[in-house]
Amino acid sequence: MSTDLRVAVVTGAGSGIGRSVALALNREGWSVVLAGRRPEALQQTADSAASPERMVCLATDVTDADAVERLFDRAVARFGRVDLLFNNAGIFVGGAPLDETPVESIRAAIDVNLLGAFLCARQAMRVMKAQTPKGGRIINNGSISAHTPRPNSAPYTATKHAITGLTKSIALDGRAFNIACGQIDIGNAATDLSAAFAKGVPQADGRIAPEPSMDVEHVARTVAHMAGLPLNANMPFVTVMATGMPYFGRG
Repeated sequence: MSTDLRVAVVTGAGSGIGRSVALALNREGWSVVLAGRRPEALQQTADSAASPERMVCLATDVTDADAVERLFDRAVARFGRVDLLFNNAGIFVGGAPLDETPVESIRAAIDVNLLGAFLCARQAMRVMKAQTPKGGRIINNGSISAHTPRPNSAPYTATKHAITGLTKSIALDGRAFNIACGQIDIGNAATDLSAAFAKGVPQADGRIAPEPSMDVEHVARTVAHMAGLPLNANMPFVTVMATGMPYFGRG
């Protein structure tokens, strides 16, 4: 195996931010394990890559601990190591007051956004501790909502605040094993899921107002830059957002 091989696992790689990041890493020379629940969407990502032979699709439910363990075992079996986890899989739950939000929706947000991130980070750390050379990097996808909520978004906001605690804990606990951890907080990247921003979304004062967005490629390039740092350097937190979005002064 080549000593310059760099291997990334990207969750939620079938669309949106995950797809863009996976493609950017591939362009930078990474071999990328694409994880997500929809095999056909993962294959579409792989087919779009500059070097599709360095893409591997593994259908995975990040809320299933056994499935996540298999994901990392198969990544190691294929490439010999894992140098990067982009912990990206997530769902948005919101749009209603907390007392009107179904318990099932709250549980789904916690399971995917938080438990899934924990399970993936847990397996990444297991692999990174055991491999030679030891170490690697975990980049968690936070959100602007890791700092400031949107109206009626308590389940999503709470899970993203928790991701910040996870990032800080891994950054501390990973030091002894040459494992770096950082977080990217993204605001209004243009994806299919964020198309509603242009039409108008609820604001803190009760208005429905359109919001600007930015090209998702800016996110991908930022993650690729974070991933390319040597392990003795880290970007613990970075925010990439549409300049004109209502973040500073929200509420």
